[in-house]
Amino acid sequence: MNTMKFYITQLKEEFQNDDVPILASAQAYYYLLAIVPLLILVFSILPYLNITSDEALQFIEQVAPGETAALLEENIISLIETPQGGLLTIGIIGTLWSASNGINAFIKATNIAYNVEESRSFLKVRLLSILLTLGMIVTLIVALVLPVFGEVIISAIDNAINLPGEILVVFNLLRWVISIFVMVGVLMALYRFAPNKNIPYAYIIPGALITAVLWQLISLAFSFYVSNFSNYSAVYGSLGGIIILMLWFFLTGLILMIGAEINVIYQRRQQKA
Repeated sequence: MNTMKFYITQLKEEFQNDDVPILASAQAYYYLLAIVPLLILVFSILPYLNITSDEALQFIEQVAPGETAALLEENIISLIETPQGGLLTIGIIGTLWSASNGINAFIKATNIAYNVEESRSFLKVRLLSILLTLGMIVTLIVALVLPVFGEVIISAIDNAINLPGEILVVFNLLRWVISIFVMVGVLMALYRFAPNKNIPYAYIIPGALITAVLWQLISLAFSFYVSNFSNYSAVYGSLGGIIILMLWFFLTGLILMIGAEINVIYQRRQQKA
């Protein structure tokens, strides 16, 4: 109990000292800019995987809050039902460049959390941000697509070779376990390499685990709230979906910073012990 109270008190102080909500807002802005090229990339691939537009929209409805699916519906249907190979190249370039700006914002935010100055060259930071962006894309594909489309994949395998019931249970469990492990692994890479500081992996595990769990819980809670207790369209009209998406990205940035600050507090406490 005393340990939890210590972390809550320290976390509150770090929030105030580092202006964490401002840092989360900066990340949300760049994440919003990255969403369109990311969709171009992902949904330009889907037609070659025999995934229908209805299944893709169902995926968006499950992983994104509120009216986001309706906001993106027209673009998703167009990309899936009219495959355009050229968009794939544009999507890769646009996603890596735009999303790497989001990771750049995260790199700067973690430097603030650790109270260190950025001494790495622009090229090194940009290459690092692109590599971490690739890791984040892999995380999104595995951690989000696997739980949603994993059932479709398992059903296809079952129809082909008639798997025993016990194996089906194991496969269904594995798709969730793998997604969580991949998410935690990429989060550890983010917390390890983003700050301009040499941090042992032992000091980043708590933040990575807490971030993975918090992101899943808060995304579900926010989606439930938007679907049942709010009507952003009545206030913002056609901009309601964008406002919801921006709030979701803000919460994502906030959770990432919570994980970073927890790592800072944990490392400080362990080194004093």
